[in-house]
Formats: sequence, structure tokens, C-alpha cells
Amino acid sequence: MKPLLLCFFVFLTVSCFAQQSLNIIPAPQKVEVGQEIFTLSASTKIVLTPTEVQKSAAFFNKYLTKYYDLKLQFIVQPGSQKEKDWKNAIVLDFDESGTGIKGGYQLTVDKDKIYIHGNDEEGVFYGIQSLIQLLPVKKEKKNTLPLQQCSIIDAPRFAYRGMMLDCGRHFFSVDFVKQYIDFLALHKMNTFHWHLTEDQGWRIEIKKYPKLTEIGSCRNGTIIGHHPGTGNDNKKDCGFYTQEQIKDIVKYAADRYITIIPEIEMPGHASAAIAAYPQLSCFPDENTPIAKGVKWAGDSTGKQVQQSWGVYRDVFAPTDYTFHFLEDVLDEVMELFPSKYIHIGGDECPKDNWKRSEFCQNLIKEKDLKDEHGLQSYFIGTIEKYLNSKGHNIIGWDEILEGGLAPNATVMSWRGEAGGIQAAKEHHNVIMTPTTYVYFDYSQTKKEDSLTIGGYLPLETVYNYEPLPVQLSADEQQYIKGVQANLWTEYVTKPVKVEYMVFPRMDALCEVAWSDKSKKNWTDFQQRLQMQYKRYDLWHVKYNPKGINKGE
Repeated sequence: MKPLLLCFFVFLTVSCFAQQSLNIIPAPQKVEVGQEIFTLSASTKIVLTPTEVQKSAAFFNKYLTKYYDLKLQFIVQPGSQKEKDWKNAIVLDFDESGTGIKGGYQLTVDKDKIYIHGNDEEGVFYGIQSLIQLLPVKKEKKNTLPLQQCSIIDAPRFAYRGMMLDCGRHFFSVDFVKQYIDFLALHKMNTFHWHLTEDQGWRIEIKKYPKLTEIGSCRNGTIIGHHPGTGNDNKKDCGFYTQEQIKDIVKYAADRYITIIPEIEMPGHASAAIAAYPQLSCFPDENTPIAKGVKWAGDSTGKQVQQSWGVYRDVFAPTDYTFHFLEDVLDEVMELFPSKYIHIGGDECPKDNWKRSEFCQNLIKEKDLKDEHGLQSYFIGTIEKYLNSKGHNIIGWDEILEGGLAPNATVMSWRGEAGGIQAAKEHHNVIMTPTTYVYFDYSQTKKEDSLTIGGYLPLETVYNYEPLPVQLSADEQQYIKGVQANLWTEYVTKPVKVEYMVFPRMDALCEVAWSDKSKKNWTDFQQRLQMQYKRYDLWHVKYNPKGINKGE
């Protein structure tokens, strides 16, 4: 064989097997692998070419300290020394002009140094996440870490890459919420959708309305087993986040280039708020409805925080009092969360009470609305106008399409893809989050070993999801901004169960959200996942290795 052809064959071989040998998830756009080794040790320096990359360096250093007992020294060297002059260093740099795809990066490892160049600060951070996946999962002798020579060019496919955690039904500590945010960061996710209010608990401190947490954050018991349950645990279940805690969590996420989108449910899923302030209900003097077959703990008279799961007819009344209340609540929410978006729910709002409310029926006539669906559209539109006036936009579940979509709303399509397709055709931004592909509260195996809400969502189904519907034209597909997975917590009570439900499915999701469609390969992904399992063990997190077998 001629030398030129031999070199070409070797290059092709290295390129074809690069992803497998590096085991990076999500799969990068381009990878080349060499034969040299860079040895990371306590003497290795992290060079900050611009000081703005310090957050990325700090994240990497914290990871090294936690898992390898290594802590590297930072050196700030703003452009006066070329990166090629450094030895035994990790050089971080980004392009201040902002050219290239947001979040894109280049990572080069050679025998003398590691160089990460981002299209922006965020890109440097994602380069750090790939660097972390190049580390061995065990410390080598003399506390050194060998890294394979390689060159990676990479950028995200979708701008929105999200995970949701429901803290309304079950409360999770500040420390675990931060850990969950770290999980997102390690998977190059950039959005944390934080579900904070529900029928079963109000979890965010609102200073103007203290009863929301004094009353609304506690329920007197919780059903046992699947709804309606086989009994009640009769244990008071309480928890909420103070505003200072929320500020701390928001900063923690921002340091990892993650935006937190808070969800304040309306007009349905409002039992906890109504228990605190009954005048928010269409019928404030009526007792809270208890679902058939539910064993109730404690007082059942008046307005109560729900103790069982499901959908309830006691929803917000569309009165001036309610709108003023929600505006006050949202004022405090907007102060805490700098996100452009506020999620207002909008889903699963029964119209029963609106149908029998004289006030609601008169309002439908007064506003010349078609029916109660039109009243929901009026409710959502009123809230949207207020948030728009404050510089924010709303996101809602696809039920906000009912009665007509608010002008600037973004739709999360959860009941399949139909709502997202409709919204995109109407030129509204869409986040795809259909139950059949990305509801992580569904079982991972057919014979699940713990209680779940039901359904069946194996890893391969998540991995094979394509968020751009073929029913949309190329122009319409541009309104699909990304994809999100949701973890509802009716049957997820502890952090270890959260981990078990999201891993390894979060790895499949991140590749759907990040990697180009042409780079996805199920067989290759399974091979890379074997190293990720070892990394889970390093992190001491619970995961479901059986989830990889679709037939189970």
C-alpha cells in the first residue's frame, strides 16, 4: 500500500472510532484522537487568558478536588503570553467578538498542555464538561491523571436544553437542588425548569402573602400507593424555599450557565394557594374536594392542601382580587429570577367551577368570550400582558392553546407533539416535551422495582426522539427551540429516587438536545454509556442499568 493511502486509512480509522475511544456524551461534532498522553497532576496550572472564564475553572477545580483530591493553581495571563508557550497547563480562552454558535468550543489535548477555546464564556464551560469526561474514573499512581491526545470541535444543536424537577408534590433540600443543577451542567444542559407550586404544596416564600408558606407549604398527610391509595401515612409534610435560599440557588445555577425558569401554576393546580387564601376560589366557603377513595388525614373542613394526586376542580377565580394577588406574587418571583421566561402552567384546569359560577358566566358574556376555554385564554392573556409589561415572557403547557394563544407565549408541548406543531405553525416558540419520549416519571423497565406513576419509557425510546416534526416546513421548524424532560414527583419522594429515575435517561436526552442528528448512533451510545456508568459510581449516584434493555 502506498504511504499516502496508508496515512489516509489510518486517519479514517481514528476518526471513525474516536467517539467510542473517548466515550463523550453527548457526541461531539468532530473528534480526532492521537497517540500522546497528557499527564494532569498537582503541578498542572489552569491559565485564565480572560478572567471571565474563572467560573469554568472553578467548576473544574471543584470537581477535581471532590473526586480526585487534586486542586490546581489558577494563573491569570490576559493575552500577553501565547497559549503555545505554556507547558503542563490547561489554558482557557474565548472569543470576545461572539462569533460562532453560542456554546461552541474547541478542545485540544497534547502531551504538553490542554487548550480550550470557546465561542463565548459558555463554550469554555462546555469544553470543561468534555474535559471531565476524558479523565479516568480512578486515580492513577502518584495522584496523576492521564488524558489521551485529542482534538474536539463541538457546538450544540438546540439553544434550549432543559430538565424539570417537580418540588411541589415532594420538597427537596437546597443541597439536593444544587446537586441536580450540577447533574444538568455535567450533561451540557442549560435550563432548569423549577416546578414550585402545586395542589400539594406551595414552595416559594412570598413576603406579601406569608400564609402561602405558613399554610400552603404543608399537608397533613400523603396517600400510600397509587392514587387514590390504600391509606394515608398521616405524616405532616412541609417545606419551602426562602427568598435568600432561592437567590443562592439562582446564582449557583448562573455560575454553571444554567437559567432557572420558575413555574407558578395557574389557573389550575391551585389548591395550596387557595388553602392559604380561600378568596382566590370561585367558592371560598366550600370545603376542598376530596377525591373518591382517598383516606384523609386531619381536618377535612374548609380549604385544605391536597393529600392525593390528580386534577382538582377548585381553581383560581378570574376576579380582580385574584389577578392583583398573582401580580403581587409574580413581582416577587421576577425579583428572584432574572430569567426572561416565567412558566405559568396553564394545564389541567377543570372548568366545572367556572361553569357553575355566576361571576364567571357573567364575565364570559361581558368579555364576549365563546365559552370557558375562552375564559382560560382571557386568564392567561391577562397574566401575559402583565409579565410583558415587566419585560418577561410566559411559557405554558400546551393547554394554553385552548381558546386562542396569548400573543408572545412559548408553548411546552407535553400531550404529544400536536400542540407544538400547532404553535409552530402559528409562529410561536415551542419546547418539545412529549410524554411518550421525555417524561422521566414513567417506568424505565416493564417490571419496575419501585413505585412509579406508570407508563413505559425505556432508554432507547428517549434516545431515538427527534424534536423536529416532519409535519413542519423548514421555516416552521425554526420555532422549535429545544427539548426538555420532566420529572414529576408524585411517587418520587427522596433524592436517591430522583437519581434512579433520571439516570441514564438524562444522557440520552442530552444527546438528543446537543448532538447533530447525523452523529447519533444507538449502538455507539450504548458503548459510551458503559464508561458513564463507572462515572456514576464515582459520583456515588443511584442509576438504573437495566434501563438500557428495551425488552425488559
